[in-house]
Amino acid sequence: MTIRLYGITNCDTVKKARAFLGEAGIAHDFHDFKKLGVPQERLQRWIEQVGWERLLNRQGTTWRKLDAAVQAAVVDAGSARALMLSQPSVIKRPVVETPSGEVLVGFDAARYAQLR
Repeated sequence: MTIRLYGITNCDTVKKARAFLGEAGIAHDFHDFKKLGVPQERLQRWIEQVGWERLLNRQGTTWRKLDAAVQAAVVDAGSARALMLSQPSVIKRPVVETPSGEVLVGFDAARYAQLR
């Protein structure tokens, strides 16, 4: 299995991560949430492995634009999952799946350098 990076093409953090991997010569595939959607089975695995709280980006523009009632309704993994499927931009990016099955959330150059 190759490294798979999930995110949105125009996200600055995803751009940094993709550039880093490319410049380091680390082979990877990219899955664009906007074009390909959020893979439901993968999202469930990410939630189980890193927790919905880590995946949900409460600092992002998409979250801030949500109605307060929608925000307040996110209280557990199920409600967070439903929101992430309907609003992929609320997922913290990038999400990386390593060949060993580890899931990384966000960009960390030092950690990415170890993915060789």
